[in-house]
Amino acid sequence: MSKQRIAVYPGSFDPVTNGHLDVIRRAAGIFDKVIVGVGRNVGKAPLFTTEERVSLIQVAVSELQNVEVQSFDGMLVAFAKQHGASVLVKGLRAISDFEYEFQMALANRHLDPSVETMFLMTSAEYQFLSSSIVKEMVRVGGDCSPLVPSVVMDALRRRFDGSACQL
Repeated sequence: MSKQRIAVYPGSFDPVTNGHLDVIRRAAGIFDKVIVGVGRNVGKAPLFTTEERVSLIQVAVSELQNVEVQSFDGMLVAFAKQHGASVLVKGLRAISDFEYEFQMALANRHLDPSVETMFLMTSAEYQFLSSSIVKEMVRVGGDCSPLVPSVVMDALRRRFDGSACQL
């Protein structure tokens, strides 16, 4: 029996966007199992709690049988090894993403050479999209419904008392 191919797709996902889901779906087609690792970053002030972000992603990926969502803190490579993952999946939108992610990949390789990093280019329609852009659109009342799953749209509306993302 061959070894199961497990990957971790890490991020803060505050909130998860359709661009993230694009990468998750594509990774799910490549690997036997994809673990979406929702990082707890104490240095950031997230819009949603870690538990809320995990829950939102779980709903958004519920149709993908080989995807699970878990939170983590500490070293990413340690989280990957703990779950039997040998690959970290990173989505890239632009050259600036590559520069940062390349540095992180080298650092992770230094920490554990058995964990590889795989870059997936974002689909063209999501190249501009980030959680920060979604949050800024929400703050100014823009229409972000095409950019996030409906469960996230509902959560954004609740968070901003129904005023977020006017339709």
